[in-house]
Amino acid sequence: MKAAVLFSGGKDSTMAAYKAIEEGYKVEYLVSMISDNPESYMFHVPNIHITELSSAAMEIPLITAKTPGEKEKELDDLKRVLKEIKEKGVGTVFAGALASDYQKSRIDQLCKDLGLESHAPLWHRDPKEYMEEIIELGFEVVITSVSAEGLDESWLGRKIDHELLDEIIILNSKYGMHMAFEGGEAETLVLDAPIFKKRIIIVESSSVWDRDSGHLVITKAVLENK
Repeated sequence: MKAAVLFSGGKDSTMAAYKAIEEGYKVEYLVSMISDNPESYMFHVPNIHITELSSAAMEIPLITAKTPGEKEKELDDLKRVLKEIKEKGVGTVFAGALASDYQKSRIDQLCKDLGLESHAPLWHRDPKEYMEEIIELGFEVVITSVSAEGLDESWLGRKIDHELLDEIIILNSKYGMHMAFEGGEAETLVLDAPIFKKRIIIVESSSVWDRDSGHLVITKAVLENK
């Protein structure tokens, strides 16, 4: 069974790839959409260029495509890529959607139009249990952007571990923040995972902060043998 994964380099798309492999699919491609719009409704933007290293670390080919990131129109750009991978023999598309009906419904419809199976293995997972699974499986995940009450600049570059999860649980209780960041509270980057043959090392980075939100700009990263 040949599959492709819609891939951003973050925890959810990397976990979707992990689940696809665990379920016996052969992941032929990772698909990354490079959006010109930092406010894209569909696609992850911060440090999307690192997916090239993620692809090499997993030894899974990466397909990239640019999109202006215009709402709804960006779906046409994704549809062209999905049509391309179908022509390459892929029958199933995995996505890391957790709770966003906007994203999942559109991916499902695109796949239906093209005769592809759409699979979201993380859909409606309990967020606390999901975050615990990420930690227990040994995923090394850093936070690369934040935009929620209770998250300040000090969160940029922090790794997701049990201590961080305890803080997230408190913020969820206090502000209602989604514990797996599905509401856009934060974005992440996976540096290592069980399906990585090599791990990503961030060599140079800087923080950009504007009032109550910000992101980590990774200017240099390399692969390291495990």
